[in-house]
Amino acid sequence: MSVVVNALLPVLLVIATGHLVARMGIITGEQWRGIERIAYFVLFPAIIIATVAQTDFMALPAFEMSATLVASVVAMAAIALALQPLLRRVFAIDGPRFTSVFQGATRWNTFVALAIADELLGADGVALLAVAIVAMVPLLNVICVLVLSHFTSGPAPGIRKILLDLIRNPFIWSTATGLLLNVTGLPLPRFAWSTLEILGSAALPIGIVCVGAGLDLNALRRPGPALTSALLLKLALMPVLGFGFASLMGVEGPAFTAVMIAMSVPSAGGSYLLARQMGGDAKLMAEILTLQTLAAAVTMPIALLVAV
Repeated sequence: MSVVVNALLPVLLVIATGHLVARMGIITGEQWRGIERIAYFVLFPAIIIATVAQTDFMALPAFEMSATLVASVVAMAAIALALQPLLRRVFAIDGPRFTSVFQGATRWNTFVALAIADELLGADGVALLAVAIVAMVPLLNVICVLVLSHFTSGPAPGIRKILLDLIRNPFIWSTATGLLLNVTGLPLPRFAWSTLEILGSAALPIGIVCVGAGLDLNALRRPGPALTSALLLKLALMPVLGFGFASLMGVEGPAFTAVMIAMSVPSAGGSYLLARQMGGDAKLMAEILTLQTLAAAVTMPIALLVAV
């Protein structure tokens, strides 16, 4: 228990620090957007490239982990879609609101997952999370874009736009770059590795501070069925799916812990941007992100106790 608490508590305190800084107005709204973009497009790609490029994937259960994570995401997506008629009929959750429930149920906050993996497992944890990024990010981006295009009135993207969005996604191109360096063994000068390490060392603290700054506690005064549905699906059911598929695939040890981290973190902040761009319910998405981030402080220790 103490191992899990000691790993989670620093992350939660940094999230709280980000929220306090935002509330005090030390950094304002547009300034936060700039910091988020630096973390998203520069700092996190640096840590992913450096980690993936120098990881011995042959020594990791990459196939078993990937199969577990993909199966969990697909199963959750199928469950959420199966519930959509019921949510519409019983709770009057329309198409745009359902897309926010769907994103809240299926996506994962890579920033938080990497930070916790680093605290709990060290460098091996970050390497294992790189496997999760490769397995989950492209799949989730495609699924969520298709769901939004079907259930909202926003413009449905064509195949070309979907492919371009995936290529431009910093988590995807940085992972691809790291894999290319890994497979080819292309030598980089020492200063290049040092540069990546310096940038990467700033990624996790800055990314987690931004998570805290984005919390909107006022949005939680009257949680409704849409908000509750997304919370239960993501923080209660998704870890159960991950546990079940990991057991079937024979995933164990640090890899099992990494799977449970990926399955138990709250949804991704990028889901809010996607909701705004494609006609989803962005306000509900912000509420889901806030509630899940706060609730994860309780649910994640429970999920991770099973894994360590």
